[in-house]
Amino acid sequence: MSTSSFLRRVSERGRRRLPVSLREYDLFGILLVLPGVVLFGSFMLFPITFLVYLSMTDATHAGTVIGGGSSVIGLDNYVELFSDSQFWTSLGITWLFVVVSLVVKIVLSLGLAMVLTHSRVLGKRYLRAAVIIPMGFPTIFTITVWRGIFSGARFGPLNEMLYKYNDAVLSLTGLFDVTAPELLLLELPIGWLSGRWSSFFAYITAEVWLAYPFMVIIIVSALQDVSAELHDAAKVDGAGFLNRFRHITLPSIKRPVMFGSILTAATSFQQFLVPWIFNQGGPSRQNELIIVYGFREATELNEYAFGSAIMVTAIAFIGAFMWLAVKKGDLAEGVNS
Repeated sequence: MSTSSFLRRVSERGRRRLPVSLREYDLFGILLVLPGVVLFGSFMLFPITFLVYLSMTDATHAGTVIGGGSSVIGLDNYVELFSDSQFWTSLGITWLFVVVSLVVKIVLSLGLAMVLTHSRVLGKRYLRAAVIIPMGFPTIFTITVWRGIFSGARFGPLNEMLYKYNDAVLSLTGLFDVTAPELLLLELPIGWLSGRWSSFFAYITAEVWLAYPFMVIIIVSALQDVSAELHDAAKVDGAGFLNRFRHITLPSIKRPVMFGSILTAATSFQQFLVPWIFNQGGPSRQNELIIVYGFREATELNEYAFGSAIMVTAIAFIGAFMWLAVKKGDLAEGVNS
């Protein structure tokens, strides 16, 4: 007897023993789904439900949460949150971080993918392996290395490179016995992590480094499915590279790129380690991404309930973003439909 026949007989026997009203349900199907429902409820629904509950209490620290010393205060935390200027600062810098990093990731990854799939490029297999190397390092290690690169010290790696750039400009102008224009010289050393926008630039660099391999993999896979016949026909019609890229390549890879962009944008929205390790969202909380904002309120300022309200709001924003992106991009049926 085959396994499927045995399971069918067990299911039929179970259904015959059930009351008439319950026989309408497929018991075996319910049993198959039940473990998934239990796991989903335990690891997804319960934490989110508890987070929403916490956001409607006056819990201030772990003792009030575990010991039951908090009481329900309704939506007061949300009213306070939306009137807090730091919330709007965090939300604005978070979306700016998501948009800028996403644009850079797409442009960089598209360029690399075009190179990695070009017929005249040799050693593409090794180049693809090199591109995904960042994925092999622990995230915390990679971010720590980038923090060292952006050190504001005199002999920080990036500052040291810029000193050499200044020396090169001075040497070049010295050959022609002219004074180097101040416009071409940098004022060094630069305190990369002590300025708002220089810190933001450092965040973007680290985020792009962490996420670009994923985008390259997605785009390379999409480019390999682009019809070569269409390109050949366009060449016969006299279409140049740019026209073929615009009218054939881009439309063919649009949906996979959108899919990858949505996933990486959602990850960027939840970025915590980069700003926290670099300078804890500084200077003066100006670069405090929304997750860092919620974490600081909950753990450093002992405002568990307020921090929970921030996290629930962040979940709502990222959920709405993903729903709109999937709906507008018509991706619900898959990237190839």
